[in-house]
Amino acid sequence: MKPKRDAVDRVAQICAALRRAIIERALSPGDKLPEDALGESFGVSRTIARQALGQLAAEGLVNLRRNRKAVVATPTVEEARDTFEIRIALEALVAECLAASITAEQVGELRRHVAEQAATELGSESESIRLATDFHVILAGMTGRPILERYVTEVAYRSGLALSTYGRPHSNDCAIEEHRRIVDALERGDAQAAAQEMTGHLSAVAGRAKVLASEQPTQDLAAILAPFIPG
Repeated sequence: MKPKRDAVDRVAQICAALRRAIIERALSPGDKLPEDALGESFGVSRTIARQALGQLAAEGLVNLRRNRKAVVATPTVEEARDTFEIRIALEALVAECLAASITAEQVGELRRHVAEQAATELGSESESIRLATDFHVILAGMTGRPILERYVTEVAYRSGLALSTYGRPHSNDCAIEEHRRIVDALERGDAQAAAQEMTGHLSAVAGRAKVLASEQPTQDLAAILAPFIPG
């Protein structure tokens, strides 16, 4: 049983690293993800690399082409719009659920997270993007509803990929202020206001997107992934 468990863990590790590389825009839509290069980077067989790519394909983050060629997915404009419509509906539900049950400890955790976002204002853009995404995943986790958390997490990463595809510049200031208003409404226990703030925030994120096609330079996959592989 141990080898099988190890294989599952390695697949999960590769998926987590690739998700983070995509959300932080180290990997861009259309970038190639060859099995052999992934295997070498993570020290695993091509079979395990293939399994990880299959899982990410199921999540909509990777496209599998003929002859087992995988690339970071490039969502269409229609897919991007659908992703945000679904995300807005899901996260409005998160806000409504959480407003009725949020604890003082959870409010404190959210405020600390927003403070961490603010601290990256002059720092790394990739870090601020990751923290902005994590805020929504944390909120979903606080509902205590695993299925809701799973769907919100998946759609958050998909929307991040959509925004990366269409050249959206990350706005840390806007995200921080909008996140603060969401936490304020949750702390008051105002479900309607929390849902409205969430809907307004995600609508603004989508509205700040710019539909631009940009050429991406060829990149060294091993070098890109190195920071995301546990030592």
